[in-house]
Amino acid sequence: MALYKTITVDQHTKAFIWKVEEAYERLCEGIELTSNCQERVKGMKSEIHKRGFMSIRHLLAEAGYTDFDLYYDDMGKPHLKDNKYISITHSFEFTAIIVGEQQVGIDIEKKRDKILKIAEKFTPIEEYRTLANVAAIIRKLTIVWGAKESIYKLYAEPGLSFLQHINIADFDLEEAKTTGEVYFNGTTSYFDLNFLEFEEYTCVYARRSTDVNAN
Repeated sequence: MALYKTITVDQHTKAFIWKVEEAYERLCEGIELTSNCQERVKGMKSEIHKRGFMSIRHLLAEAGYTDFDLYYDDMGKPHLKDNKYISITHSFEFTAIIVGEQQVGIDIEKKRDKILKIAEKFTPIEEYRTLANVAAIIRKLTIVWGAKESIYKLYAEPGLSFLQHINIADFDLEEAKTTGEVYFNGTTSYFDLNFLEFEEYTCVYARRSTDVNAN
């Protein structure tokens, strides 16, 4: 099986990344699904979606859970029955989860030229004009998108806008971390963000900031 990477974020938080290389039948081995999830996976037309779905159940097992420990609320946000926090993501051949005792969010994105066309919908694109080349712009935009997506998953409030409500602090590509801020419904919230890049993919995970002086 293809557990790609385990990240110990802190003593209470771990992330797990899977590279989906196995056939669907292989991924079904040793995994028991709830009746609802059995119907969900049967209804999936895409083979890669089925394989991704099953790989996430293997990631749950790596974290000490089964499909029966997982449920979703009306917003589609995943939860664990032991009240720990979980976030789930998938992008083409990679899937990931993060589990912790505080609210968490995670996102994986493949670096693609397409992000240049949609950038103005989620961030002020003029902020990136000073970067050396198109590849660097794509790289940074992908991190910013992943950061906003991971915060959005953690926050999970209807009406939250990537462009208007979520701000990502500028960062050095080599530092592999930054911070985020959400101003929504009269409340400001702060987040710590970490990112890693591998095989033309970017993974970003978010936690609420424990720094009371965050700004």
